[in-house]
Amino acid sequence: MKNNEQGDSGQQQAAPPSEAKHIGPIVSSAHLSGRAAELSELEFGLIVAGNAFNRWMMRCMNAAGLPDLSPLDILVLHSVNHRGRAKKSADICLVLNVEDTHTVTYALKKLVKHGVVASERRGKETLYSITDKGESVCKSYAEIRESCLVDSLRTLGFSNTDLGSIASFLRGVSGLYDQAARSAASL
Repeated sequence: MKNNEQGDSGQQQAAPPSEAKHIGPIVSSAHLSGRAAELSELEFGLIVAGNAFNRWMMRCMNAAGLPDLSPLDILVLHSVNHRGRAKKSADICLVLNVEDTHTVTYALKKLVKHGVVASERRGKETLYSITDKGESVCKSYAEIRESCLVDSLRTLGFSNTDLGSIASFLRGVSGLYDQAARSAASL
């Protein structure tokens, strides 16, 4: 019996598994699947996760008391706060794997204007450090992250070791994409 046919009870009956249409992998661009449909699935997962992560960072930072920051602004703020040492914009770009340095420079100027980051000239270099206000905002962000995200993540059944393995995999994949980008640029 097909999906749109009704049985004796008058209710629609589902097609048997053998008749169910196979849709294929969940991807954003099926035309890119080729020999590696699973890679297209991974890429779609990265797209969806990346957008969700960006939205999360903005909502969390808003709740922490610093609205109107972009995801990159937030990443730069956390990077400046990391280990409490002053940093050059080039080092922030390197750590965050940002190629367009002007976007990080703009984020730093915005954060200085908000009073959460301070800039200081040392010779020819400008170094950026976290202010007391910035440290307080980052602490609030961390507390909100703990209460809203960490416990929810545990419901997926991932251990800290699992998360570390996933992070290692993603760093490795980013290296492959960087190498592929260099190869494509030389074509």
